[in-house]
Amino acid sequence: MPLLLLLLLFTLPAVGADGLESRTLDHAGVARHYLLARPGEHFAGKRPLVIVLHGGGGSGENAAQMTGFTRIGQREGVFVAYPDGMGRFAEHLLTWNAGHCCGYAMREGSDDVGFIAALIDTLVAEGRVDPQRVYVTGLSNGGMLTHRLGRELAPRLAAIAPVIATLFGDEPAPVAPLPVLTINGAEDERVRPQGGVAEGRFARAWDGTPYAPLRAQGDYWAKANGCQGEPQALREGKEQVWRYHCPEGRAVEQWLVAENGHAWPGGEPGRRRADMPSERFDASERIWAFFARFSRP
Repeated sequence: MPLLLLLLLFTLPAVGADGLESRTLDHAGVARHYLLARPGEHFAGKRPLVIVLHGGGGSGENAAQMTGFTRIGQREGVFVAYPDGMGRFAEHLLTWNAGHCCGYAMREGSDDVGFIAALIDTLVAEGRVDPQRVYVTGLSNGGMLTHRLGRELAPRLAAIAPVIATLFGDEPAPVAPLPVLTINGAEDERVRPQGGVAEGRFARAWDGTPYAPLRAQGDYWAKANGCQGEPQALREGKEQVWRYHCPEGRAVEQWLVAENGHAWPGGEPGRRRADMPSERFDASERIWAFFARFSRP
């Protein structure tokens, strides 16, 4: 085999059987890992990017399996990145530093905001990602980091969608308005809609700060976005939805999914004996429909 071809093979990202590229990014002297699903070359021009953040104890691979977002990326011509958090045991029990949660990343003060910013920069610099259409979603601990990214990286994002996540009530105002969709499970016993404190083994991963009720997420972003009055409360099937009265381009929408615990609605359970997700409500499709409405001005 010619030497040039050998060099090329060793420098190309590894691509798994699932079509996901395994890539590494050096950030602040730490090798950070992520998986990337590319849209087909037949999609012309610069394409959107969705970053999907795994839950506490998960991984990028786990997030891809649970959410099924790759299928949407392939259909719609979207780059989908699945980054890994940080953990003491290399690729296992990974978490994100969302402030009051979770685990190793929180205790070590991992610069996850900086990592995600560097990831965006890297993919935009490669030339096919549209910097005006970068979106973030994530579940549980990843959803909490999604809120944090929305606060700190708002000028670089077009919209966010935290899933089965929460706020704590002491968050500073975001640096800019941002469209936000939240999705929670009505039967979630780990992040309860009524708020509370982490219990059981989850209590060891948090810093003890009580988390706020469901509506705090919508109210927080509604205030930041200049929305007016109480949200419109509706039922769509078995689901409850609140839509705030917001200025153009600053939508805030909340969904409470019936018959769904601490799981990605419409997706796959994260592990054996995990909560089963709703089979009626597809969070990934709902999120993409929301994201597709917005681009950064």
